Amino acid sequence: MKNITIEDLQVVLENEDEVQLLDVRTPEEWVGGVIKNPIKIDITGDDFEGKVLEKLNKKQPVYIYCRSGGRSKIASELLLEKGFQPYNIIGGYIEWTEKNKE
Repeated sequence: MKNITIEDLQVVLENEDEVQLLDVRTPEEWVGGVIKNPIKIDITGDDFEGKVLEKLNKKQPVYIYCRSGGRSKIASELLLEKGFQPYNIIGGYIEWTEKNKE
C-alpha cells in the first residue's frame, strides 16, 4: 500500500483517462460532495469486500479516499490483501476541498 497526497491525486486525474477512484465514505457523506466521479462503496456498509471484488479491476491501481484518511487506510490494507494495488489518499475529502477552493 502506498500513501499519496492530494497533489499526487490531482496529477493522476489530469493525466490518466480510466482512474479507479474509490470513495469509501457513507451515503450521507457522498451527498455533501465527491472527488470527480468515484466508485462509491461504503466501508461500513454490508459486504464491502464483495462489492469491491465485483466493481474493481485488480489489474489497475485503486486510489482510495474517505473524509480524512482513516477509513481509506483500512480499505487500502484490505484491498492489498485481496491482490489490488491500493493508493491511500492522505487527508481525504477534507483536504481535497481545502486545496481545490475556487
